[in-house]
Amino acid sequence: MGKFIQQILATVIGLILFVTLGLGGLLLLAAIAAVVTEGPSASVKDDTILTLDLSHGITDANIDPPLGLVETALGLENKSRAVPLRVAIDAIDAAAKDDQIKALYITGTLSSVSGYATLEELRQALVDFRASGKSIYAYGGGWDERDYLLVSAADHIILTPNALMELNGLRAEMMFFAGALNKYGVGVQVIRAGQYKAAVEPFIRTDNSPAAAQQTQALLDDLWQEFVTQVAASRKLTPAKIEAIANQQGLLSAEAAKNAGLVDRLAYPDEMEAELQKLTGAEKAEDIHDISVMEYAEVADVGTTNASGNKQVALVYLNGDIVSSSDSSEQIAGDRTAALLKKLRLDDDVKAVVLRINSPGGSAFASELVAREIKLLHDTKPTIASMGNVAASGGYQLATYAHKIYASPATITGSIGVFGMVPNVQKLANDNGITWDSVQTNPSADLYSISRPRTPQELAMLQGMVDQTYTDFLNMVSQSRSLPVADVRKVAEGRVWSGIDAKGVGLVDELGGLETAIQAAAKQADLGDNWKLVEYPDAQPFQLQALTSILSRVSSHSAANDPLNQAIQRAQRELSFLQNLDDPKGVYARSAFQPEIR
Repeated sequence: MGKFIQQILATVIGLILFVTLGLGGLLLLAAIAAVVTEGPSASVKDDTILTLDLSHGITDANIDPPLGLVETALGLENKSRAVPLRVAIDAIDAAAKDDQIKALYITGTLSSVSGYATLEELRQALVDFRASGKSIYAYGGGWDERDYLLVSAADHIILTPNALMELNGLRAEMMFFAGALNKYGVGVQVIRAGQYKAAVEPFIRTDNSPAAAQQTQALLDDLWQEFVTQVAASRKLTPAKIEAIANQQGLLSAEAAKNAGLVDRLAYPDEMEAELQKLTGAEKAEDIHDISVMEYAEVADVGTTNASGNKQVALVYLNGDIVSSSDSSEQIAGDRTAALLKKLRLDDDVKAVVLRINSPGGSAFASELVAREIKLLHDTKPTIASMGNVAASGGYQLATYAHKIYASPATITGSIGVFGMVPNVQKLANDNGITWDSVQTNPSADLYSISRPRTPQELAMLQGMVDQTYTDFLNMVSQSRSLPVADVRKVAEGRVWSGIDAKGVGLVDELGGLETAIQAAAKQADLGDNWKLVEYPDAQPFQLQALTSILSRVSSHSAANDPLNQAIQRAQRELSFLQNLDDPKGVYARSAFQPEIR
């Protein structure tokens, strides 16, 4: 009887959901149809100010076109969406040539999602905009190094008089869980190949190993040198002056920042508004005509590179952890990605492929599966790799078969190494009265059981598997990069490299951003001007886009500036990669580094 009632309730609930979602979907579709009919709500006229709000963040991913329609139909501001890097660059480039765009206005501060490689590419677009003869105004209530890397490209930098500016150097802070795991009786045994392979260290140590600290310091030094060089050049200061500010001041008042030459002047919001009013010739402040980068991209129809042609350059975004199988757009699923690359390989309209890689790696099995398909793609048509913030370990493996590899100086790459990690909860379970008893045909039939630690013989067996995978990785890089295995081994060992150092040791061909890689692909395919750029993978299902957009609005108001909340979210991110350990052999080519250096 109880089961019967449950079935009735389930049926009723299902009908309610069907009707609700069905009616909601119809209403949403009607609203979107109206939006499409009306066309873009924003417009450009003489003396328009192009606005780049850094607080929305810059995302290195493709844009789902229907999402803007969803947000508009729901009454949500398009201006608040994260801006895809390529859209931002193309919009700024178009604005530089648009006589109706008077100037560019930078406001806000960056969210944590924007890595230094992404920022360097965007900064170059700002430098090019300024070189066109148009001005860039940057106004804010305080910036840190990431913000200032962009802001320093402006020719008018203005702070509020009560602002604080942080310029005290870069840091990479790792979170370690070994103490907590030991406390609660969770055992972790690791097997690795490569002395710098630090991805497992948070689970077996309480601090950085000397090797991990060494490579992190070298990476930070490279990033900091890039920052100092670029900022000094833009502000007409010496690198020594920037170093002195970081070492002796670190946290500057608005007046101190002005005296140091980091900003041009101080102004309250009403004074800044009056300056923009004068710049645009508006009679009143409310008559100032501005348009966001995202709105301008839609109005100007940017991003449709040479769209008149039928020949295609495919831009494939490879973002996130590499896993064997997944439906998430934030992961690189081996099966799904290999199928997509095969489809592009067999498509005669696709004349060249650009792989935009933002991945710390993951499953060794899935990485090799995708790399194999990239090799076949390489043998068929021009294939170019463009590294974003991080393309390390398995992420580097995805790039290695490309005809040419481009990276930003700030890209985190390399980490050619392999590890295995086998946890067990024997002590935790036993301390709480839980035991196991296994019946098996052979001694190691329960090799991957979480009920016990591995024996020395079993660890040796796993080490042999890891060593073989590492050898295969070295041989793959040797073959694809035309380097002796001995030379590859010297720069491998799981060590991470900055993009600029990776070029020096032969792991990267050229320093350059995504647009450079796209143009190189078109040139290698000899396409001239008759081609169009098509982005992959395809957009998420329409319903999921709408739901994600709504939920993200709700979560964005959940104490974004609360330090405790940020620490908890970071711990969740650090531990989330454990959920992606789905390699059938338990072997992983993954870097510990995430693009979150401050």
